[in-house]
Amino acid sequence: MSARNDIKSVSRRDFLRYTSVAGGALVLGTLLPSITPAWASSTVDDAANTLNLFVSIDNDGTVNIVCHRSEMGQGVRTGIPQIVADELCADWSKVNVVQGLGDEAYGSQNTDGSRSIRRFYTTMREMGATARTMLENAAAQTWGVPVSDVFAENGAVVHKSSGKSLSFGELAQVASQQNVPEVKDLTFKSPKDFKFIGKPVTSVDLPKVLTGDTVFGQDVQLDDMLYASIERCPVVGGTVKAFDKEASRGVANVVDVIEMPEQSFPVLFKNLNGVAVLASNTWSALQGRKALNVTWDLGDNQSHDSDAYLAELEKRIVTKGKSIRSVGDAYKAFDTADTKLDATYTVPYLVHAPMEPPAATAVFKDGHCEVWACTQTPQSTQQNVAGALGIDKSKVKVNVTLLGGGFGRKSKPDFSVEAAVLAQKTGKPVKVVWSREDDIRHGYYHAISAQHFQAGLDEAGKVTSWVQRTAFPSISWTFTGTTDEPQTGELSLGFGDLPFAIENLSCETHKAPAHVRIGWIRSVSNIQHGFAIGSFVDELAAKSSVSPHQMWLNLIGDDRIVDPKTQGFKYENYGESYDNFPIETKRLKNVLNELMAKSGANSPTADNEGWGISVHRSFVSYVAVATKVQVANDKVSVLEMHSVIDAGRVINPDRVKSQQEGAMIFGLSIALMGEVTIKEGAVEQSNYHDYTVLRMHQSPKIVTHIIQSDAAPGGVGEPGVPPVAASVTNAIYQASGKRIRALPVNKVYSV
Repeated sequence: MSARNDIKSVSRRDFLRYTSVAGGALVLGTLLPSITPAWASSTVDDAANTLNLFVSIDNDGTVNIVCHRSEMGQGVRTGIPQIVADELCADWSKVNVVQGLGDEAYGSQNTDGSRSIRRFYTTMREMGATARTMLENAAAQTWGVPVSDVFAENGAVVHKSSGKSLSFGELAQVASQQNVPEVKDLTFKSPKDFKFIGKPVTSVDLPKVLTGDTVFGQDVQLDDMLYASIERCPVVGGTVKAFDKEASRGVANVVDVIEMPEQSFPVLFKNLNGVAVLASNTWSALQGRKALNVTWDLGDNQSHDSDAYLAELEKRIVTKGKSIRSVGDAYKAFDTADTKLDATYTVPYLVHAPMEPPAATAVFKDGHCEVWACTQTPQSTQQNVAGALGIDKSKVKVNVTLLGGGFGRKSKPDFSVEAAVLAQKTGKPVKVVWSREDDIRHGYYHAISAQHFQAGLDEAGKVTSWVQRTAFPSISWTFTGTTDEPQTGELSLGFGDLPFAIENLSCETHKAPAHVRIGWIRSVSNIQHGFAIGSFVDELAAKSSVSPHQMWLNLIGDDRIVDPKTQGFKYENYGESYDNFPIETKRLKNVLNELMAKSGANSPTADNEGWGISVHRSFVSYVAVATKVQVANDKVSVLEMHSVIDAGRVINPDRVKSQQEGAMIFGLSIALMGEVTIKEGAVEQSNYHDYTVLRMHQSPKIVTHIIQSDAAPGGVGEPGVPPVAASVTNAIYQASGKRIRALPVNKVYSV
């Protein structure tokens, strides 16, 4: 536990400010740590952070616990309260989860990077223990007995000798007068006594989701609201030349046609250039949009062609690049090796395509703006809306709805900026609705990439030389407009942190300018790096005539802590302390060995069938995946998948299982079918018919195994994705003898 004492008794007014809910008789708040992605700049002054994680207890015994993160099915609105409630000894039936508003005082509210639990686990335990201690002190004072004679249990404090009890509600007012204890004086539960932590608690939102009694971004309804549909330039950086305003206004129920403010580079989270049609219903807005007949100045990026661009990367990637990490002399060792192997792997542009496309509603009145949005980043929404409207961010209120999926797309608040701008211009509530076509054609894309690997082996089959190179347009370009090569934060995602015991190693990068909006997608750069490394290890195994399992173990080597910084790489470790979250080869080998034991991936298969495996550390967690496929009649069928995850201490195993299952499906979509292509600067795909995601009939049997661990909690939402693609293509090789080095698989086989 920490030695800080940032927990304080605070006012009901503060609780109201951060949640729009009146606080109870006892309100506690604490400072949360913040984190900014390496590719993003932040205007938040950490010193200005105030108390922002709240627990309040009402006189009726209701325990209000604030969730300052966004819920998109991953269960964060359940996991955060589980931790607090366990140390508090609360009655779960009395727990009420309160959604925090967007406010910079929360530090980072970005619900991405798989860090909602790992960043706040200790703080939340401290909060629960503090409230429990104050309630116990209040009970001891009320009864006139030593505090050692009382204990909290199931929403009440009990007197040991008499058995009498007082509910939390009865004690809340007295507890609010107690001094807040120092963290160093708190006592914490032993893990063996956990009642909620580590238990499969049902999602607090599930009953309302099942009955439809919920509000997602697309559900928001306000009086006199206008619906906006925006025709955006198909090429990033292009501008409007002309449009037929009157033709659009002639469509029934169209109220207004407004050209969006013209923007320049960098793209940031600003609106794209285009024309908005506002109507009294969505259908009319869409029909009015069709009548606009916009002509564009497409700008410099109209020459971008994804096929030609990837060919350039593939040509460049086989040449020596800029070294970011090295040991020994990889080139000399390669030249003198007995056996040599090299391969190039590519991944196309990808887009998030969540089930619910982006949607935001805004009202602008008297210099203030209120937004309702399915956002992963309410604080960034607040800042960017304020900047677009030219007002102080304190005048922007952001209400976070439930999210119908996100995958990182909804951490880019451009859609909220659009709604706010139109609300300011019209003086009416405006909902901006993105269609599926808008979502796919105008998103922020996972970077197209090329990776090249070469390795040398001695006569005994030991890898003595390893060279790896990567090239992809950087997310930083979105923020700078000038960055033209991968950045350290992205290279820390499964590339520069290679955990292998190799005497001669060189990790290198190449330049790759951007031509579309680049953004993080679930697992970010681990997608291409996990695919390439996992595939190359399998190729080395075949070259050496050893099993893939054994080749992985040979490369990982002895149990040890791997520190890439000792070999010149400025490793960022997902923003975490290396003391708390080192790269541990023992845990990496353990998930792999557990996978082989549980999955049956070592077992013989029928003709035309094969198993493939891969393992990867990302977001400070460890995941191994085994996939079994059948290849027959030029078609790949995925038969079953197994995953093993070591995410440290697990808060809710039911949610971890769900996240792993979702990661398998997400990873399969990428491996089998995921591809965005660009011609003349414009995205060619438009909907699920040509940007295909996994269908039910393609989904295999999925089995998830969770390693029991007392280690600090790691990430869960993203770590399952990176090993999937390599496990699939490796299985295809075992079943057919054909290597697939360029995703997606459906370029070679039907799926």
